[in-house]
Amino acid sequence: MALIVQKYGGTSVGSAERIQAVADRIIRWKQKGHDIVVVVSAMSGETNRLLKLIAAVNPKGSAREHDVILSTGEQVTIGLLSLALEGKGCAAKSYTGPQVKVLTDNSFSKARILDIEDKALRADLADGKVIIVAGFQGVDGDGNITTLGRGGSDTTAVALAVALKADECQIYTDVDGVYSTDPRVVPSARHIPRLSLEEMLEMASQGSKVLQIRAVEFAHKYHMPIRVLSSFDENDDCKSTLVTREEDIMEKVVVRGVAFNRDEAQLTVTGVPDEPGIAYKILGPISDANIEVDMIVQNVGSDNTTDFTFTVHRNEYEQAKEILCALAQEMGARTCAGDNKIAKVSIVGVGMRSHAGVARDMFATLAKEGINIRMISTSEIKVSVVIDEKYLELAVRSLHEAFGLDADIT
Repeated sequence: MALIVQKYGGTSVGSAERIQAVADRIIRWKQKGHDIVVVVSAMSGETNRLLKLIAAVNPKGSAREHDVILSTGEQVTIGLLSLALEGKGCAAKSYTGPQVKVLTDNSFSKARILDIEDKALRADLADGKVIIVAGFQGVDGDGNITTLGRGGSDTTAVALAVALKADECQIYTDVDGVYSTDPRVVPSARHIPRLSLEEMLEMASQGSKVLQIRAVEFAHKYHMPIRVLSSFDENDDCKSTLVTREEDIMEKVVVRGVAFNRDEAQLTVTGVPDEPGIAYKILGPISDANIEVDMIVQNVGSDNTTDFTFTVHRNEYEQAKEILCALAQEMGARTCAGDNKIAKVSIVGVGMRSHAGVARDMFATLAKEGINIRMISTSEIKVSVVIDEKYLELAVRSLHEAFGLDADIT
């Protein structure tokens, strides 16, 4: 008997029929003798509906009230799924994030989980109940409802699995696992049965949408295995991807996948003073505005000045540009400019640690296609480049072929 945390996304619970199907699957797992904790998202389209209501009333209202509204979608789902299980003779109990209590900081719409109280959950499991928890939400130290950001239900599921010391966290979605790249861009993309948590962390951070990056960070930190499955395959032994510790991966393929992100924007300030602390002076106010910076390049200084370039999420481009250009004027910089028509492409694989020349091969492939590289970032198991957005799909297809990812992946 195992303790399993399962998460079902919005499309998996998008209708009454889908909720009944999820209930049937949960019961089958329960009948195998497992203890089951389920985390659910709002029904497909519900969060967008709530966002439209907010926009119609007061889109610039307080973030606290936005979170109060957005958290209601998951509350409906947990109640419906609990009722479905009860109707099928399976004891179940629903919990909102605050009821659990999923304690977070007070960063509304981007809250981070600090702690989870598990006493009540363990008591219900001991009574044989299936526990249904609302994903995406928690409560701060002052009792305010908070949300974790889009995709936050994955984070809730993994955090609960860690808190409860579960054997596995299963993420049910509309795909049957992780692929070497997005099959919509490269139809020959291959399914990956197993990959390391470190590889998944890099792929998620570089744009892969299968798992939310903060969920993978939790799993990586606490060595929690994640299994990605399709909720639309009625076979409980269906094809899946197991994301686990690197030492559990027998073969270290050099390049495991090609990830990409269209949601990038680039900002550059030129002619700023080349002096200690200049990076802090530029990025400190950006961070204070709760804007995350991705890639950073500072050029070698000349004439006691330097140029500074960084990337942010495209949704935060205008805000970041306004802050940067105000700083540039204060510092007497020559120019402040930006571009929100860029994209990031990355190759990822733990085997890159022991194979030289991977970056060279990547650059050669892009050069052959006439694709100019704007920025480069590397780690032990990843090489990322920023390119013009119009070349994104060509770059992904070319790299996928160049590194032999059309072949079967082990």
